[in-house]
Amino acid sequence: MTLSSSQILIIIAVMTLATMITRFLPFIIFNKQTGNNSYIDYLGDMLPYAAIGLLVVYCLRNVNFKSPANVLPELIAVSFIVLIHYLKENTLLSIGLGTALYMFLVQFIFV
Repeated sequence: MTLSSSQILIIIAVMTLATMITRFLPFIIFNKQTGNNSYIDYLGDMLPYAAIGLLVVYCLRNVNFKSPANVLPELIAVSFIVLIHYLKENTLLSIGLGTALYMFLVQFIFV
């Protein structure tokens, strides 16, 4: 199926409009003039922790806790991430160093 130039432009315009609506609609609905919405503030406070918790569960979902050789790199890396985050309180540093340690453990130590 071949599209004409006008059909391509219409598709691009519709997709642009759909993208702009999804980007701008929250700012239109929850603008500062509507007042302080405590539910939105609550979501802003809690969603980062929920996202990190979801990532932890997602990353550890396939770990076989019955064999110590398989679970040891994950436990070391998770413990290291918790320690670094406790000491430095920098999420990106914690995740980056923890990922690097995990990759080192898996590729060189627990081969």
